[in-house]
Amino acid sequence: MARIGDLLRAGRTYSFEFFPPKTPGARVTLANTLRELQPLAPSFVSVTYGAGGSTREWTHELVVGMLHTTTLTPMAHLTCVGHSRLDLAEILVRYRRAGVDNILCLGGDPPKSSDLADGELTHATELVELAAAIGGFSIGVAAHPLTHPQSPDRASDRSWLAAKLALADFAITQFFFRVQEYVSLVDDLAKLGCEKPVLPGIMPITNLKSVERMGELAGYPVPTEVVARFEGLEDDPDAVRREGVQIATELCEKLLAEGAPGLHFITLNQSLATREIHARLGLGPSTP
Repeated sequence: MARIGDLLRAGRTYSFEFFPPKTPGARVTLANTLRELQPLAPSFVSVTYGAGGSTREWTHELVVGMLHTTTLTPMAHLTCVGHSRLDLAEILVRYRRAGVDNILCLGGDPPKSSDLADGELTHATELVELAAAIGGFSIGVAAHPLTHPQSPDRASDRSWLAAKLALADFAITQFFFRVQEYVSLVDDLAKLGCEKPVLPGIMPITNLKSVERMGELAGYPVPTEVVARFEGLEDDPDAVRREGVQIATELCEKLLAEGAPGLHFITLNQSLATREIHARLGLGPSTP
């Protein structure tokens, strides 16, 4: 199985992110999406992990299933929240025994339910250390182009990220809409002596109902200049999707021109927007 750190050292990567389906219908949708995206030969794909491990088994099942039944190179997301150190060690060992070589170590969102424990590990850095101690993984971490919502300021946010990356192989950002936010992040890390690759996360706007939700997920509102491009399209869903794809394509072009080591597409288990952006960028199969 390919290790993502090695892929990034070999050249640019193009990757896709999925989430574990919870219903039979959602499983069919994801299966169709995988069939449609697999011919694009992504460098790797990743599978998210629900809050507090709520999709723990589904994530494991999907990652291992991809590894053994497709040509895809999967990476499992794993969060600290809701788990003891022993829980996390057992999950990591289970992945290694299954042959999974890539892991994205996340702190995770604070639990919303009083029934859910915070977790024994406080920061993603501790999970990175645990994964490294078990050994055999290419390890990724999360990055925020502005700052993490829980960071008191930008300087401390960058310091924490640099510390994580000192132990990991690469980072993947939360999605964003302004290229300068990514450039500033990479520049800030370079000033701290951190040159590890940072992959930009890309999620196109495909319907207007998602704009406010996307702002909540990103930790800041969708920029006004982006929202303005959808004015007058409210009654035309296809036009909204096309404009969202165009905006994302323009962002990808600027990121590649700035030297981004690759692109990580957040698919939401749908293939159309990702396939369209991929085609507009003229990307061929991305595996070395």
